[in-house]
Amino acid sequence: MSTTIERRWFGARAREYYGGALMMLIGLGAATQGASYKIGSLTAMGSGFFPVALGTILVLLGIWIAGTAHRTPHEGATEKVPLEWRGWFCILGSVVAFVVLGKYGGLLPATFAVVFISALGDRENSWLSALLLAVAMSIVCVLVFWWALQVQFPLFTWG
Repeated sequence: MSTTIERRWFGARAREYYGGALMMLIGLGAATQGASYKIGSLTAMGSGFFPVALGTILVLLGIWIAGTAHRTPHEGATEKVPLEWRGWFCILGSVVAFVVLGKYGGLLPATFAVVFISALGDRENSWLSALLLAVAMSIVCVLVFWWALQVQFPLFTWG
């Protein structure tokens, strides 16, 4: 009896439905919040255009994820999958590092830290591969955001 309940509420299909519902909920929240700002048009975008567009895309993706849940194979027995605590801590730590280093260090150190720490969350990555990925993404970030788009985020700040 308990295995049937576990499969029903925590099986692969249920996770697909929950994931789709969560995507739809986040998308609806972003779209409704963005709709409170001026949306504008494609040629003259307002401040609410981007959140509404992304929220709509998230809702559509959520519908697609929940709609394909019936294709997920139904497992015969529930297997216990251990939580990846290393991944969780690295992802959350990288976000905190980006916020702190972005405010007190600038765009370049913040980008390097977020990519390096996040890459270490994957057990298959080595220190060297995480370092190379962080350097490459830092270069791309500087080229795209600081040089091409001229985002008002200093490369380096102290304090």
